[in-house]
Amino acid sequence: MKAVVAAFAALAASALAAQAQCPPNTYENVSHHCVHRPEHANRQPEGATALCRDGSYSFSEHHSGTCSHHGGVARWL
Repeated sequence: MKAVVAAFAALAASALAAQAQCPPNTYENVSHHCVHRPEHANRQPEGATALCRDGSYSFSEHHSGTCSHHGGVARWL
């Protein structure tokens, strides 16, 4: 029985690792989607959802945690 549990755990870990491989300049959010990392730009980038207080634009899909390492949200877009 322990071997079956261990095999299942290894399979689950492997599946999660495969999902976590996001392209460069992206991260995996809580919904397991690859999301563009915040970026500084002279104008609002396509797909940006918030302007952070440090002037960077966020592409977050959820309000919770948006711009948390960028001084918080200045305004939602």
